[in-house]
Amino acid sequence: MSSTTGGAAAQQDGPSARLSIKPGMVVQELGWDADTDDDLRVAVEDTIDADMVDDSYGNVVDAVLLWWRADDGDLVDALVDSLADLAEGGLIWLLTPKVGRPGAVDPAEIAESAPIAGLSQTTTAAVSRDWVATRLVAPKAAR
Repeated sequence: MSSTTGGAAAQQDGPSARLSIKPGMVVQELGWDADTDDDLRVAVEDTIDADMVDDSYGNVVDAVLLWWRADDGDLVDALVDSLADLAEGGLIWLLTPKVGRPGAVDPAEIAESAPIAGLSQTTTAAVSRDWVATRLVAPKAAR
């Protein structure tokens, strides 16, 4: 059941805007668990006016929200897996607990893992009280 209300206009300055999420985008959510930020999730779904899809979607997506904690396993593997359905030019937002919170991920781990997965780290933004988002993109193909 969707928690959306079609409130895209109200989200222009909120977390969805910081994540470059726009109406009509298909957003895949990976790594959801009981500790994820429900307000952020609702804001994204309100902006896209749809539910986020999961890894069983089977079609291309415009963006991936990957919730990740220090004890979730191998970050490189998770990043590579998150590329599976991502459209060319799409982006991945790696959502990790803020420093000092349970499950916080060392920023050095992100900086080391992203290039191994074929991604570039571009931006980091605080998106909620407990979570920070790191924007990862695939480098443009050489022409």
